Amino acid sequence: MKNSFGQNLIVTIFGESHGSAIGVVLDGLAPGMEVDEAFLASQLTLRRPAGKLGTARREEDHFSILSGVFEGRTTGTSLCITIPNEDTRSRDYAATRSLARPGHADFTAYAKYHGFEDYRGGGHFSGRLTAALVAAGAVVIPALRKKGIRIGTHISRCGGIQDRPFGDLEQDLEQLNQAEFAVLDNSAADAMRQRILAAAEAGDSVGGVLETAILGLRAGLGEPWFDTVEGLLSHALFSIPAVKGIQFGDAFDLADAMGSQFNDPFYMEDGQVRTSTNHNGGVNGGITNGMPVTFRCMVKPTPSIFRSQQTVDFLNNQDAELQLTGRHDPAIIHRARVVVDSMTALVVADLLTGRFGTDYLGG
Repeated sequence: MKNSFGQNLIVTIFGESHGSAIGVVLDGLAPGMEVDEAFLASQLTLRRPAGKLGTARREEDHFSILSGVFEGRTTGTSLCITIPNEDTRSRDYAATRSLARPGHADFTAYAKYHGFEDYRGGGHFSGRLTAALVAAGAVVIPALRKKGIRIGTHISRCGGIQDRPFGDLEQDLEQLNQAEFAVLDNSAADAMRQRILAAAEAGDSVGGVLETAILGLRAGLGEPWFDTVEGLLSHALFSIPAVKGIQFGDAFDLADAMGSQFNDPFYMEDGQVRTSTNHNGGVNGGITNGMPVTFRCMVKPTPSIFRSQQTVDFLNNQDAELQLTGRHDPAIIHRARVVVDSMTALVVADLLTGRFGTDYLGG
């Protein structure tokens, strides 16, 4: 099982949904980076469920930094963060141990690990482990901001309800990074909440689309062919359990356009190369061109629903019916946006470290 990602800044996650703890190790951090534990806690809060929009499982995410930080700054050695699991109810999963929950990794985990996997709550495949990724992202996001790089994500669409598109990116990202429910249009936010609650009432779930922008990346980051900016971001973002599709810039939206419509014309502004449109999402030839990097992720409806579903009993090799019990989210898209921000920050930090050296983000 491979649990590490990155080439210069390497992220390793560990733990299971119902184990004693989950956690993350960061290798390759510059020495001297400030670690703001209050910011780390606030980022974890954005990922936690709240009210009727989320699962009744309530983890407080009381993290511990075990190594790699001294007197509030990174030492340059491995930084390890653990987060205990304190609100597990493993009995909820015992009765359905051999039933493949549609949309989950129960069967594929069994096929790969031959029945030795921890199946409780999805085990190592659980979205619970995204808390560790958020903690890791919270270490590097402040360092990126000091370099003038800002990242923000909004719920572009949820359950058929559309938010307004990005406008003034600087203002929009500032607004999003202070919002608990990351939507730019307040009326859309209210409608999305009602749609999620309606799905919960029906024992069902909804998904949608997250849209992300990265401001402040200089031209020249990334490699052609196999380590493109799009490729590295996609690799990381597809590790988020609910993400099933990604597009950069306007991609599929302009799939039927002509080249004259899709191309982004160049011009000079204050001595800097700019483009008058950004259909390519700030990337040409796999390398940043200095414009905002933009992309969208499709987040599928939460697979854990309370409706009866057709499935199989993979231990007894027979068809079966599944009726879930337990505690589950009617939507996870509003919780996933901080996970997308965090994974994006980790990839950007890895790119910058590879380009400018291991001390680039240091104090």
